[in-house]
Amino acid sequence: MKVAGLGFKKDVTLASLREALAAAGGPDGLAAMATVSDKADADVLKQLARECGVPIKAVPADVLARVDTPTQSQRITGRFGTGSVAEAAALAAAGPRARLIATRAVSQDRTATAAIAEGDGP
Repeated sequence: MKVAGLGFKKDVTLASLREALAAAGGPDGLAAMATVSDKADADVLKQLARECGVPIKAVPADVLARVDTPTQSQRITGRFGTGSVAEAAALAAAGPRARLIATRAVSQDRTATAAIAEGDGP
């Protein structure tokens, strides 16, 4: 099962989310998208998930904080307790033995990040 984790700023555009996802490897074969719970209802994320035909998995912030990630952003670590929301969300949603197959990719305008994990599911 492949899951795309997405991190994004409040003013993100659909184009930026698409760009980050494409840079991480694209939507082919995805079973779901995941992000931190308080952003899972964002309209742009819902639109991207509909385009890709996958559900959105909301990951609680306290779960993200327990996930070690290969890339580190000081700003994100300070806010969420993990180095990358995209990587942590992908790993958490893909299951306990998940591994990243694409580390964090960032949109050119730096408002969106995406990573892809593969696992056995929850």
